Amino acid sequence: MNRFQQKLSNDDLQIDRSGLETLQINLGRKCNQACRHCHVDAAPWRQEMMDEETAERVMHWIQTYHPQVVDITGGAPEMSDYFRPLVVASKRAGCHVMDRNNLTILEEPGFETLHTFLAKHGVEIIASLPCYTAENVSRQRGNGVFEKSIRALQKLNEIGYGKEQLKLNLVYNPVGPELPGPQQELEGDYKRILKKEFGIHFNQLFTITNQPIARFAEDLRSSGKWDDYMELLSQSFNPQTIDGLMCRHTLNVGYRGEVYDCDFNQMLELHPGNGEKRFLWDIHPEDWRNTIIQTGDHCLACSAGTGSSCTGAIAE
Repeated sequence: MNRFQQKLSNDDLQIDRSGLETLQINLGRKCNQACRHCHVDAAPWRQEMMDEETAERVMHWIQTYHPQVVDITGGAPEMSDYFRPLVVASKRAGCHVMDRNNLTILEEPGFETLHTFLAKHGVEIIASLPCYTAENVSRQRGNGVFEKSIRALQKLNEIGYGKEQLKLNLVYNPVGPELPGPQQELEGDYKRILKKEFGIHFNQLFTITNQPIARFAEDLRSSGKWDDYMELLSQSFNPQTIDGLMCRHTLNVGYRGEVYDCDFNQMLELHPGNGEKRFLWDIHPEDWRNTIIQTGDHCLACSAGTGSSCTGAIAE
């Protein structure tokens, strides 16, 4: 029994699926950045990306079952040849579409029209900006990233993002092995400082706990902080977060079409149910509701403190 399951057992809790709401699609590992906290281990040199046949089958599934939300992530998902067709197909199926955007992609050559494409199709942007200071962003994401991110945010504001109709949400990750601060307080700080310093406005801030997997896990081990971080997550377990965990209502799809309970389980190749590999086109939403959610020690990150999901904190 893993440490997370032990916590559930101690509090007589279990995780049951609710109805399917979100289809989260990871289009691959290629990215124009290589961030220290990245749970995908994404980078410019990664080549693993969704191919045409898989993309066509994913779009067919969306058009058949019409999930409420299609959540597109990567890597930098916009670098996929099938990002734009997937957005268009999802909108035609009546889905709300979200783009997990690293902001700097909007400043890359060849992506000059990306922001207008996203606006035209009413795509909600969830953009990573781990801090409102250049120093902290540089520590986590590299030199020059903060300045590019600010320019990208200003570009998005100019075409209406950050208002009611075109949602622009930011994501905060702690720089090191610690839990995020209170989401509402951090949002207030972000809004005040970004508006004052750069004239930027956005809708919401999502706080997300760093997952002890992939590149961040390597960093923890190399710095001798692995045990301390895992103990922090364990001691901060909050039973009030369980009902809000994203794995209860999200079906995650890898770039090869295989399904998982969440993007973190995908990186660890933890397949749902009995652990047998299954593909999206073999899944009916009602079948998915009856499969067991796979868990591991890393699930402590989602249930620590106020909790952490793809849309930020879960509990007060």
